[in-house]
Amino acid sequence: GTLFVVQWDKVYLQGKEDIGSFTFQAALHSSGRIVFSYKEIPVPVLQISPSQHPVKAGLSDAFMVLNPSPDVPESRRRTIYEYHRVELDPSRISSLSAVEFTPLPTCLQHQSCETCVSSELPFNCSWCHVLQRYL
Repeated sequence: GTLFVVQWDKVYLQGKEDIGSFTFQAALHSSGRIVFSYKEIPVPVLQISPSQHPVKAGLSDAFMVLNPSPDVPESRRRTIYEYHRVELDPSRISSLSAVEFTPLPTCLQHQSCETCVSSELPFNCSWCHVLQRYL
């Protein structure tokens, strides 16, 4: 109920199986915390060529659009649009390391007009009585 963990166990880079396998986790906490734990990182992340393997470390908001492929009518081409990226320094990712993201306070934490109005958040949000939520 308070934690969801995804583990990638013994993942190999295609064509680079000889360097060893990667094992790491992403833990999503109900409090909003996100923890990436790296158990086995057999090669420095900076040495992974982005030409064959997209190399990304961090978080981002994204959405995906499926478009018909002009070459193969029955298939779809997937396009991912990213925004609001928080990148990690890939040189800091190594075996037996972890990175924790702690959420900043937002209007989402307020459940009533009183808590919204009395909050000291660094931005302007307001409570909508009609919708019974913040804006």
